[in-house]
Amino acid sequence: MKGKIIKGIAGFYYVHVSYEDKIYECKAKGIFRKQDIKPLVGDDVEIDTNDQPEGAGTITRILPRKNEIIRPAVANVDQAMVIFAAAEPAPNLNLLDRFLIMMQRQKVNTVICFNKKDIVNQKEMGLLIDTYMRSGNEVIGISVLQEDGIPIIRNLLLGKTTVLAGPSGVGKSSLINVISPTTQMETGTVSEKIKRGKHTTRHSELIYIDDNTYVMDTPGFSSLYIHEIEKEELKDYFNEFREFENNCRFIGCMHLNEPGCAVKEALNEGIISGIRYDNYKILYEELKNLKKY
Repeated sequence: MKGKIIKGIAGFYYVHVSYEDKIYECKAKGIFRKQDIKPLVGDDVEIDTNDQPEGAGTITRILPRKNEIIRPAVANVDQAMVIFAAAEPAPNLNLLDRFLIMMQRQKVNTVICFNKKDIVNQKEMGLLIDTYMRSGNEVIGISVLQEDGIPIIRNLLLGKTTVLAGPSGVGKSSLINVISPTTQMETGTVSEKIKRGKHTTRHSELIYIDDNTYVMDTPGFSSLYIHEIEKEELKDYFNEFREFENNCRFIGCMHLNEPGCAVKEALNEGIISGIRYDNYKILYEELKNLKKY
């Protein structure tokens, strides 16, 4: 029978068979180890349950992968949805930009979701949404607490496998509890002292929401490194630069201190977000100062 790996712990793989809505605890055949193939969460697989205890099976075949992303390690992903709080904790937009670069590099479309819109004013929310609408990603503001925007989320998830990511304490697990009431995730509080969330998700796991609809909850992150890209590549991950850079005086303009830079002109005219541009400069300096071994 066919199913999807929803969790892997200590050599055991938990395979969801959707037409039965049943989960089987499986080991993988030894041949995968010999071929240096590691089953991943999100893999579509064939399992054999003959001569096995009730609820157990063996993974006999891994079906061809549509894609595979490295961080988090998961296969057959349709999109990522990154959740940041609009406040409490204040959004670390440099961290958000790192995530967008990482997903873009792995060719995964990303939806940006700002939660807790109920505790910020309209101007603050508008600035966040406007800043990231220009990045080429879909951006929405929601309140999980008030269930504001939840129908939009459900529609975006429908029929897809979505990686749900973001820092701790922004409401990822609370969101899953709302969109899948049968799955009660442990939710964390935000530390009053440091205004950062406490980690509640300890491993990556696919959660079955509806027919062909899965959400992957991932451990919260507080830092991301993009050291695998060259500093000259970085500008290519800032989509809002593209419509202007052909008008730069110099081919290969880095949009920093060069004269006749059309991107800087668009920045000065308020067409390109100063928040995004400042993060570009910070990341460029980080990559420039990185020692390559």
